[in-house]
Amino acid sequence: MKTIGLIGGMSWESSMLYYQIINERVKERKGGHHSAKSLMYSVDFQEVKDLQHQGKWAEAAKVMIESAQKLEAGGADVIVICTNTMHKMAPEVMNSVSIPLLHIADATANKIVSDKIKKVGLLGTAFTMEQEFYKGRLINQFGLEVVVPDEADRAVVHDIIYHELCLGIINEHSKKRYLDIIDSLIRNGAEAVILGCTEITLLISQEDCNIPIYDTTRLHAEAAVDFALGDEE
Repeated sequence: MKTIGLIGGMSWESSMLYYQIINERVKERKGGHHSAKSLMYSVDFQEVKDLQHQGKWAEAAKVMIESAQKLEAGGADVIVICTNTMHKMAPEVMNSVSIPLLHIADATANKIVSDKIKKVGLLGTAFTMEQEFYKGRLINQFGLEVVVPDEADRAVVHDIIYHELCLGIINEHSKKRYLDIIDSLIRNGAEAVILGCTEITLLISQEDCNIPIYDTTRLHAEAAVDFALGDEE
């Protein structure tokens, strides 16, 4: 079993889900009392959040690079960044270590393509919904058509992530607003929706929607286990 290196803390609410899903998946595949070999380096999310909103992406990249290098030095065989937004720095992180990085968009897109979905709605932070580092990868490397909410709805999605979900606050009114926004994506032709922020799964699940929902947290965590175990049964 290879050792999974997790860059967590963005937020710890979703990092906790990664740890749980990874260990559940290992137990499913190996049985008995097996659990994952893993390391987590957890950052202070307040510092990262401030850099994000100040547009100081180069400084944020340094945080990610240092975290990845610490995990590699600790014996990790693969890097998993436990957040969608910070994959903006994925190229810099990949270039800073000699072990592979499992990209969250790839883990998600591979499943979407295998399900023969062509047009997807994307929910996430404003950075993820508006910038090309994530959408562009889905479009250019996987041939997907991606639709995002309008400007007002993007602000709603973003604010609920940072002001509620990252703080562990689950609000039924916010859930209804998300579901209304998902309905608008469906009206714009979305055949499925990507929960492109690792906290959204705290609020929205497949049971809430009548089209496929792709939970990036689960798909990424399961891809990490598949890497760690390979063909091992």
